[in-house]
Amino acid sequence: MRILILIFLIISSCSPKATNDENTLAGISDPEVMKYAIEGKRLYENYCANCHQSTGEGLGKLIPPLKNADYFRESISRTAWIMRNGQKGEIIVNGQAYNQAMPANPNLTPLEISQISTYLYNIWGMNEGVILSSEVETYLKKAPEGLN
Repeated sequence: MRILILIFLIISSCSPKATNDENTLAGISDPEVMKYAIEGKRLYENYCANCHQSTGEGLGKLIPPLKNADYFRESISRTAWIMRNGQKGEIIVNGQAYNQAMPANPNLTPLEISQISTYLYNIWGMNEGVILSSEVETYLKKAPEGLN
């Protein structure tokens, strides 16, 4: 596994487009974060990218962005909760109102949510490190304020 990570890092670091501002893993240097983020990227592409796009830029005024989004950056715990339980009602992201319901993903395990979260919170200029499944389990026990 470590050899695969090393090969991936070497290949991705040679790419002229590989910057941390993009939807890449190239900006991640911590091997532990990388272990989570590689699987998190795959899960994101399978569960989230259809709506939020592979770039994290959302769908116009219908689906909010994640990339450079104040609402997303504000709370890892809220993000984890929403991944599992979905969200309804209006939210404001970067000053824009969104009112499209996000469906729940009740089959996502705490480990999968931690992998997706680790991936997302370590690209686009963020560096939150590993988000452990034990943390996610705690986040899932109680809805964040304003969510139910």
